Amino acid sequence: MHTLPSRTVMERAYLQSDVTYDGVFYLGVRTTGIFCKPSCGARKPLPKNVEFFATTREALFAGYRPCKRCAPMSTAGTPPAWVADLLTLVDRAPDARVRDGDIRTRGIDPARARRYFQKNYGMTFQAYSRGRRLGKAFEQIRLGKRLDDVTLGHGYESHSGFREAFTKTFGNPPGRAHRSACLLVTWIESPLGPLIAGATQDHLVLLEFTDRRMLDAQFMTLRRAFKRPIVPGTNAILRQLTDELALYFRGKLKKFTVPLAYPGSPFQQKVWDELRRIPYGTTISYEELADHAGTPHAQRAAGSANGKNRLAIVIPCHRVVNKNGKLGGYGGGLWRKQRLLEIEQGL
Repeated sequence: MHTLPSRTVMERAYLQSDVTYDGVFYLGVRTTGIFCKPSCGARKPLPKNVEFFATTREALFAGYRPCKRCAPMSTAGTPPAWVADLLTLVDRAPDARVRDGDIRTRGIDPARARRYFQKNYGMTFQAYSRGRRLGKAFEQIRLGKRLDDVTLGHGYESHSGFREAFTKTFGNPPGRAHRSACLLVTWIESPLGPLIAGATQDHLVLLEFTDRRMLDAQFMTLRRAFKRPIVPGTNAILRQLTDELALYFRGKLKKFTVPLAYPGSPFQQKVWDELRRIPYGTTISYEELADHAGTPHAQRAAGSANGKNRLAIVIPCHRVVNKNGKLGGYGGGLWRKQRLLEIEQGL
């Protein structure tokens, strides 16, 4: 597996445009949706707006597009003209499906393209094309666009076809690690919008609505906590979660039994443990939450820990309200908080 330098080292390298780190890592800029080489001469983004990737493959599948200034898809400054032509073809219409016939019409042998991209970028041209298309689709899902719209808008006839293509695009995880050594993520449809769930072989570690603003930060936290690559897929834990969520949304499940793992600071874990003890169909205040966690005057800190919960619904942070009974904040949106409480109250 390609191991990245520390974040401190990578931040210093890109802020100084250190060319010696080109190829060692790539940076994705959340505010622009592009990814660059460390030596890129463009205006430097703030570190808080940057995430780092070991390969162009990872950056593409996270929804970023190559920077036109530093050309991170080029291995030696400028790719051959025919390769540049293919890159431009995808860049002009990243949503379009590119077939072998489209490549041949440009006088390029598809087998030659496949070999070049595999050797220089670690993926075939078709995988690159799918990566751009699916990465863009994934970005739209994270922003809250309906799965139906994204699926049909990117040339897929069904949700299953979309998911199958996404899994095919990712292929084996970095270093060909066994799938049990990965965090598997999948989409789960719900009456309140699509959710993204992540699990190890033994525990559920992530459940968030796909339009949650903190989703990128949650992925980074999970990578650091579990030291595993994140790839699409499913396993017994995710299948159990899917079944339990279906029952929950029908008002027929009051307690989740899927095993959980939620690493955090000792205080955060105390708060999250207390959230799990709130009875179904009831609410408590932030003051009560802090008191139950053993820190009666730390309601602000308890609220912060509540907001950093990575397991929506199953760790019921939606059951915490303001002292006056008003809903207060909720990362998935107040309308969802209201609806979750209504489901649990049988309304």
